[in-house]
Amino acid sequence: MSAITRPRDGRMIGGVCAGLARRFGIKTRTMRIIFVASCLLPGPQFLIYLALWLLLPNEKGSAGSARTAW
Repeated sequence: MSAITRPRDGRMIGGVCAGLARRFGIKTRTMRIIFVASCLLPGPQFLIYLALWLLLPNEKGSAGSARTAW
């Protein structure tokens, strides 16, 4: 299995759900629905999302790419 990275394409906010979806081989939309549904339960979901946003590296892109994302 590959390492978890935040992709440069297909992001909505930070790319955490897109990165997790790629890592586990599911659709990005499904991962986002799972995250939103999990927010209905008590727990630190937003804190975990923020931590992953800060800790997960960006996917390696082309050197000439000047595109920035959140």
